[in-house]
Amino acid sequence: MATITTTAAIDEQTGQSGQTGRNGRSEAAATKLDALKPLAVDVAVPLGVYFAAHSALGLGLVASLALSSAVPAVRTAVGLLRERTLNALALLMLVVNTAGIALSALSGDPRLMLAKDGAISSVIGISIIVSAFGRRPLMTAGLKPFIVKGIAARAAAWDRLADGSAAFRRQERNFSLVWGTALVAECIARVVGAYTVPVETMAWLGTVFLVAAIGVGILAGNVFAERIAHQVVADAE
Repeated sequence: MATITTTAAIDEQTGQSGQTGRNGRSEAAATKLDALKPLAVDVAVPLGVYFAAHSALGLGLVASLALSSAVPAVRTAVGLLRERTLNALALLMLVVNTAGIALSALSGDPRLMLAKDGAISSVIGISIIVSAFGRRPLMTAGLKPFIVKGIAARAAAWDRLADGSAAFRRQERNFSLVWGTALVAECIARVVGAYTVPVETMAWLGTVFLVAAIGVGILAGNVFAERIAHQVVADAE
């Protein structure tokens, strides 16, 4: 959310927010929607299937997680077999769901059940941290569309910088590291709280930890998002 505000401010400064007429705006919006499709298909769809199956239809945890794994499993297999590439977002959701199924066997102890939620969150955080040192950090999939905003010149600038600028890749890596670290810290706090705080308190405090982690990710990540946005806008001019 913070990155949207930042890039809007940059658009005002560079005079690019009011581009070209209705056709140009429509094309930019369509391009931006295309850029967001991986997030929708690989993250939003599995989560939606899980909540619909578990909450609305009343299916068990394992059955709901198995159903929500169908799309990321297919997407991962297709990427490997047809395109010879690894779909990182789809694989992440598949790993998280698999971890949830494995940990669902741990039941009976309410404190263990509270700690289990933190363990699943840590899979996401650790995956983001590991990806930060690879070719395509996971958080880039969410950040790039909001900075590029469907503008072809910015998309080309991003690709040039990602290929040729060590400074740009460092900011991109730091953005993912901030989010990954915040989620891992939330996991640690949740696990510690599960065994030190009264169960009744921890039942709602876990949500507070998650909201706090997201807040830290937005505030700290915005520092690097601003730098990335300035580099992209400057290179696109």
